[in-house]
Amino acid sequence: MYKKNTSELEEMLENTHPENIGNYFEKNEEDMMDGNRDFMRYMNEKFKEKGLKKQDVLLRADIPQRYGYKLLSEEKVTRQRDVILRICYAADFSVKETQQALRIYHMDTLYARDPRDALIMTFFNEHPGSVIDINEMLLSNKMQPLRSSGMQE
Repeated sequence: MYKKNTSELEEMLENTHPENIGNYFEKNEEDMMDGNRDFMRYMNEKFKEKGLKKQDVLLRADIPQRYGYKLLSEEKVTRQRDVILRICYAADFSVKETQQALRIYHMDTLYARDPRDALIMTFFNEHPGSVIDINEMLLSNKMQPLRSSGMQE
């Protein structure tokens, strides 16, 4: 678990000169991503922050629990960005939190110029319904619905 949140680190960076980045890394070693289960750490931190249980999130995301737990523990990986979006939406993530989760997972972030992504972003901003509601709105706008975990490439 990280000791400092991302906002605290960003504040520190505002006052850090590039020549002093080594000091920043040294002072914040425990809070830096190291490629070792970073997605799991981030998701666990966010779930704890929001008082969420993985089981509840996976149910709302409409992702099979066994598969979802393996994704969240990084035992399994997916190439489907929509699966990560489902989890983030079900966990009431903001657009900013979702973008961070996608970056950590090494996936393309939501892009405001892409019509489908733009519509999805509006749902993350307002959280007006469920994953099913997102899919209904996507379909009504002649766009592909969020893929489920069963629709792997």
